Amino acid sequence: MTLPKVNIRTATLEDLPVLLHFEQGLINAERPFDVAIKEGAISYYDIEEMIQDPKSHVVVAEADHKIVASGYAIPKKARHYLNHDLYAYLGFMYTDEDYRGMGINAQIVDELKRWSLQEGYKEIRLTVYNENLSAIKAYEKVGFKKHIIEMRLE
Repeated sequence: MTLPKVNIRTATLEDLPVLLHFEQGLINAERPFDVAIKEGAISYYDIEEMIQDPKSHVVVAEADHKIVASGYAIPKKARHYLNHDLYAYLGFMYTDEDYRGMGINAQIVDELKRWSLQEGYKEIRLTVYNENLSAIKAYEKVGFKKHIIEMRLE
């Protein structure tokens, strides 16, 4: 299998229809891991606002003349007792099914890490469902380490 040439770039408002489709794909992929996600149509993000926010970095990966993956880095306020005030939070990691396993998500994470460090963030975090083993493996492959487990009681 020949890997496609991939271009990682900043998302634009023209990308919004594809990104909204990716968001629904992400939600559908995560529903089996979280019984608390509401039924029916929901949205996780205000993607349009994030694209326009100069403090956020929304990126897409293009291959074969189409958008095949996405991700973002946004600033989040750290807890008052930590040794940093803000950290970069990565999310909206989605890759089209036909392009998974090709290292595209790793390229997106690399770009988001580069941007985060350039912006002065010394800490980068993301969340992933404990049972989403393929995602955990992918994030560990690019340097992330398990840090804390959030538990819930219904």
